[in-house]
Amino acid sequence: MKKFVVIAGVLCAGVIALGYGNVQADGFSRSRSVHSNAAGGVTGKSSESVNGPNGGAAGRTRGFATDGEGNAVGGSKGAFTTPSGARGGRAGFTTRSADGTVNHQSGAAFNGNNATGNTSSSFTRDSDGTASGSRNTNIESKNSDASYQGSTTYNSTDGLQHSGTCTNANGETVSCK
Repeated sequence: MKKFVVIAGVLCAGVIALGYGNVQADGFSRSRSVHSNAAGGVTGKSSESVNGPNGGAAGRTRGFATDGEGNAVGGSKGAFTTPSGARGGRAGFTTRSADGTVNHQSGAAFNGNNATGNTSSSFTRDSDGTASGSRNTNIESKNSDASYQGSTTYNSTDGLQHSGTCTNANGETVSCK
C-alpha cells in the first residue's frame, strides 16, 4: 500500500504540475483528461485558467489516480492575482487506502493590500474510524500590525478544540470578538 501511495503521489504531483500550460490573454482556458493507468486504475486531471483585461488572473488544477484495488490519491491547487497586486494560492493533497485510511494535507496563503495570511491543515482517519485533524491560521494587518493566530484541533476522543489570539498594533493581546 505504501508503494502505491508513493507512486500515486508522484503521479498526482506530476499531473497537477501540468495544469497551467495554456493560459490565454484576456480569456479562459480549460482542459480535462481521464485515462486508464498501469496500476489498473484511472488517472485524471482538469485545469482552468482565466486572465482579465486589467491584469488579474486565476487558475486551478486538480488531479487524481486510483489503482483498481481501492486505493486513491488526489490533489488540487489554485492561485489568483488581482490588478491591484493582491495574490494568493492554495494546495491540497489527499490519499485513501483500501482499508479506509484517509490522510489529507492542505495549505493556503494570501498577500493583499491590507493584510497577509496563511493557513495549513491536516486530517487523518485510521482504518478503525479514529479521526484527528488540525488547522492553524495566521493573519496580519499591513495597516496597523494587528494580528490573529488561531489553532483548531479535532480528535475522536476529545472532540473539537479551538484557541485564538488577537493582538493590537502595540502587540497587546485583545479580544478577538
